[in-house]
Amino acid sequence: MKIFKLPDLGEGLQEAEIVEWHIASGAEVQADQPLLSVETAKAVVEIPAPYSGRIARLYGKAGDIVHVGAPLVGFEGAGEGDTGAVVGEVRTGTKVMEEAPLSVGAPAARVKATPAVRALAQRLEVDLAMVTPSGPDGSITAADVQRVAKLLAEVGPAEPLRGVRRAMAQNMALANSEVAPATVMDDADIHAWGPGTDITIRLVRAIIAGCRKEPALNAWFDGRAMARRVLKKIDVGIAVDTPDGLFVPVLRDVGSRDAKDLRRGLDRMRADVVARKIPPEELRGNTITLSNFGMIAGRYAAPVIIPPTVAILGAGRILDQVVAVDGAPAVHRTMPLSITFDHRCVTGGEAGRFLAAVIADLQSEK
Repeated sequence: MKIFKLPDLGEGLQEAEIVEWHIASGAEVQADQPLLSVETAKAVVEIPAPYSGRIARLYGKAGDIVHVGAPLVGFEGAGEGDTGAVVGEVRTGTKVMEEAPLSVGAPAARVKATPAVRALAQRLEVDLAMVTPSGPDGSITAADVQRVAKLLAEVGPAEPLRGVRRAMAQNMALANSEVAPATVMDDADIHAWGPGTDITIRLVRAIIAGCRKEPALNAWFDGRAMARRVLKKIDVGIAVDTPDGLFVPVLRDVGSRDAKDLRRGLDRMRADVVARKIPPEELRGNTITLSNFGMIAGRYAAPVIIPPTVAILGAGRILDQVVAVDGAPAVHRTMPLSITFDHRCVTGGEAGRFLAAVIADLQSEK
């Protein structure tokens, strides 16, 4: 039997969730025929058959989490040797998450508890890391465990993060462990804008101006090698909020496209995101990111930078403010802005000059 394994998903991704099988055991398939759909990196992807043959075995079912290199399909009569046979135990499904939970944030402090309390926690299915100790020297008591067990019984079982939210949790954990973020904030006076101005496209144009003034923010940084790549082409990731979680589709080569072309591209990407049909390659490879969170609420923020990018521009809620015009007070429309940058490789001066260029572009009439 020849084994087909979950292929490398790119971008450092190590797992996928099986969404649906398109074939059954015993079926005859042709090369490139869709075998199954998996969800990862915020997209649902179809995996085709690598060759023709008869399906002898399917590994895993819908909802299982499968790691890169784990077997997906066994092909009958396709050769004696298993293709890339996996050494050791292959773990799929929610058991993986239970045995190896994702660590988000700082490492947990050492838990202090007697063997009896640990046995009680195991019996009541309480993770001691979730328990606030009340005993001497910060030790966990039986009453602490029972209190948490009662609370957990009231709220019900935890819901494992899957798909988009699981990918988001992993990305945020990566950002928290690697990036040294810093944020500069200011306002742009957009009173000169005419009616019907396309806010998102104006922000993209302003990012182009900022990157041309300070190319250091349009870069990728390798923290392990302590090396950066300053990039000529500007590919802007646009944060899109959905009920399923956060998507960041990428507008490619924005510096060489006009406003109408950018709007068409953005509309197409949003439609694909809503339909969950956006190709995985359109969610990868951005060089800088835009978060127009002000469309929902909020004035300033410190959005999260996802490596290897080094900067994200946040645009807050547009509002009327009293400003000084020729020495006299006047009410103008203003847009709050936040540039969050990775201080490991971007200086405060570079970020400030980038933001100044963004503001200058936004404050122009056209």
